[in-house]
Amino acid sequence: MLRRTTNIAVRASKAINTRAIVKSTSNVARLQFSRGVGQFQFAKAPANLTNEPVKDFSHKDQKDWDLLRASITKFTDNGPLNVPLVINGKKIYRDSTLPQVNPAKHGQNLANVSQASEQDILAAIQAAKDAKQKWANTPWTDRAAIFLKAADLISTKYRSDMLAATMLGQGKNVFQAEIDCVAELIDFFKFNVKYAEEMYKVQPLESSPGVWNRAEYRPLEGFVYAVTPFNFTAIAGNLVGAPALMGNTVVWKPSATAALSNYLLLTILEEAGLPAGVINFIPGEPNQVTDLVLNDSEFSALHFTGSTQVFKSLYGKINNNIAADKYRDFPRVVGETGGKNFHLIHPSASLDHAVLSSLRGGYEYQGQKCSALSRLYVPESLWPEFQEKLVSSMKNITIANCTDPESLNSFMGPVIHEQSFEKLAGAIEQAKSDPELTIVAGGAYDKSNGFFVQPTLIQTTNPNHEFLKREFFGPIVTTYVYPDNEFESIIDSINNITQYGLTGSIFATDRDAIRSAEEKLRYAAGNFYINDKCTGAVVGQQWFGGARASGTNDKAGSGSILTRFVSVRSVKENFYELTDFKYPSNYKGN
Repeated sequence: MLRRTTNIAVRASKAINTRAIVKSTSNVARLQFSRGVGQFQFAKAPANLTNEPVKDFSHKDQKDWDLLRASITKFTDNGPLNVPLVINGKKIYRDSTLPQVNPAKHGQNLANVSQASEQDILAAIQAAKDAKQKWANTPWTDRAAIFLKAADLISTKYRSDMLAATMLGQGKNVFQAEIDCVAELIDFFKFNVKYAEEMYKVQPLESSPGVWNRAEYRPLEGFVYAVTPFNFTAIAGNLVGAPALMGNTVVWKPSATAALSNYLLLTILEEAGLPAGVINFIPGEPNQVTDLVLNDSEFSALHFTGSTQVFKSLYGKINNNIAADKYRDFPRVVGETGGKNFHLIHPSASLDHAVLSSLRGGYEYQGQKCSALSRLYVPESLWPEFQEKLVSSMKNITIANCTDPESLNSFMGPVIHEQSFEKLAGAIEQAKSDPELTIVAGGAYDKSNGFFVQPTLIQTTNPNHEFLKREFFGPIVTTYVYPDNEFESIIDSINNITQYGLTGSIFATDRDAIRSAEEKLRYAAGNFYINDKCTGAVVGQQWFGGARASGTNDKAGSGSILTRFVSVRSVKENFYELTDFKYPSNYKGN
């Protein structure tokens, strides 16, 4: 637990210890020998599982603001917290630690995060294996209840703590944190229960006379490796929660810049009843953790969100191990990676709406969403007014430390760390000297106190410029102004210029233009929006994921993602007994 008593994990630790004693004496025999009960259940999930309401945090919501301020103070006023490893339910503190700083105030150390040694990583793998049989045989209703309980804890008891940890550690403003670590996270936990119920109900349509056919949705035989990103606490929760709900055990490597909120999430799951060993939390050196995990013969699945290059590297290692006959199974590989997301503005578009949608899409959360707008195509006839309105609105964007009492209402915060800052600063400097690029707005950056990059709009005269291909993952949007009569050809350019295929939008009132873009850009975006920004997918409403170099498109927020973490067994039970080995065709007529 967090060593400084903040009430975040103390109750969770006590609850888990008590629960472990009770279950070890009264339930272990039932769970040990109830093979398959978790996969044959058809209990109905609660009927009221709907999207979590998002709090506005308007000037009228003073109670919500007061609770948030108190939680921020809890995390900041008494020095850094100590974040342990969690292996088989035990909290392990190591002398080797890595600081997690506030990216808006990098002199402020929020947490000292224990780093896993080789022995720790191997112990986490073994813990996941040891917990597997009991967890896989735990009734589905019990597994589901844990995640539903965790969702309610996040909605109520720990709401402001989750907000504060995500805002401080990951540089979000309150609204961006609210839609992430509260609303979306809750939605993942609740909707996954609903989706699992629907999956379990899907059974063979026919059974011949004297036969009963049924399907068992078995967890994968080994363990799952979850590699989670910094930018969404909710994604981290889904990457570990989806496989665990289906009866799998997980080795979890969190992002170094999201360890605080991720650890808080784990303590909430423990308080909700998550047994020891089901999810093992091992912050550490990424290559060391990954190599040890991927070299284990019982590795069964990778659940990943991060950069395309890292995903390709992990994919390659897994393929090499398959070729070397290292694994018992063919591991499932599920990944969501980068994007070079677009807005295509048609001459018939509603101008003001397209402008404001582009501002939000490109600069909310400092452009650090996987789905963030990065390339913008505007027709010549609209560009003068479009540019004027967009630049004017950009001047009103407030950029600050969103956890400072005087800046809680800010629209933008910092980028996540110095490495990101330097990459973005380098891109801006390149734009200043490139004759095909013009900085239309922004272009300033400063890391003296925090890693701040001004929202930047760059115009290119080259429709094939590398700035329309490279992912920056920050508040830089590159625009190309196209001749109105080249709308169809610019669609082809959007489709072919980049390796990614995550999100994109068309803004138009002309239905022919909308139809053309929707058809021709079928594979350019796994999430395609019509007259809406390319960010903001909601669980259960817009299933999220892209193909090409953007990932495996298994659609987080839908039921299809859960199919990746089960291995279906068909069971046929026969009630008739044979009286002869011959078939009718084996007999000759008289």
